Amino acid sequence: MSNPTYRPFDPWRPAPVKEGSRTQIVQSHYFNVDQVSFESNVFGSFERYILHENNGDTVAVLAVTPDGKIPLIEQYRIPTHRWTLEIPAGHANSPNEKSLDVAKRKLHEEAGFEAASFTQFGRFINTPSFSNQHTSMYYASGLTPVDRGVIGPESPRSSVRLYTPEEAYEMVLSGTIVDAKTVIAILRAHCGLGEKLQ
Repeated sequence: MSNPTYRPFDPWRPAPVKEGSRTQIVQSHYFNVDQVSFESNVFGSFERYILHENNGDTVAVLAVTPDGKIPLIEQYRIPTHRWTLEIPAGHANSPNEKSLDVAKRKLHEEAGFEAASFTQFGRFINTPSFSNQHTSMYYASGLTPVDRGVIGPESPRSSVRLYTPEEAYEMVLSGTIVDAKTVIAILRAHCGLGEKLQ
């Protein structure tokens, strides 16, 4: 059963709340956290903590090798106390590093590949309830192997695993792959992303 819609969806219509004050309470290399007060005609005053990224979008790379495999990186994630399989991704090191340069760097460092072609195919909001973090997604093809870099102290023995798009899709369905950017990228690949971008 569907509900009737009386107006088209407009993501930019006027806000139902008004920002009062904002105080930065955490500052770090990748993000800051602000304590923000709001006023609502319905609920009155309330506060929220908002995380905002530094240096632009997070960048993720769905890469495909010449034989049709997707490189996924084993990474240990401290907040969830588990290993994940993820496409290469990361943040700019400075405000001057462009997202395409981040994509090239992370593909090299994490997966051990360079690519002849990069095409941006999507952008999404990670956690709109408490953050302004966006992720820009790139499709990389024409891969050649290069030496990998060091990912970080969290994953000292990280490996790169190569899967066909169908194998990766099955791991999304089974819950083996749970990282959001990787799930989104693999579902897009399952819908024929590569053919659409060629």
